[in-house]
Amino acid sequence: MQNDDERKIRDLLTTWMAASRAGDVQTVLSLIADDAVFLVPGGVVMHKADFAAQAAPGGPHIDGSSEIEELRVLGDWAFMRTRLRVVVTPPGGQPAVRAGHTLTILRKEHGKWVLARDANLLAPAPQ
Repeated sequence: MQNDDERKIRDLLTTWMAASRAGDVQTVLSLIADDAVFLVPGGVVMHKADFAAQAAPGGPHIDGSSEIEELRVLGDWAFMRTRLRVVVTPPGGQPAVRAGHTLTILRKEHGKWVLARDANLLAPAPQ
């Protein structure tokens, strides 16, 4: 049985995926803490400003799916482990498919859950 915080976190993920598909960068950014940190394989640590620059309007089209495999709420902090598959298509380019797991730490700020840390373990995947 889900509690209210678990439902809100699941809603956050649903909103994130829908906004990503729609190219709604502002909605995605509203789900990210100002001090967020993103870890990606072989890449440098990214912060919210770096994420915003990569997701700017006119950037790549993003589609995908995410399945929560584990979700735990611990007061004003939570973590979730997901299986994620994304298709990133740059303007005028060919789609690239990446898939794998993520480990995300969320924090409740002013009653709203936001992404605080994200370790993305996606690797190239067959289309």
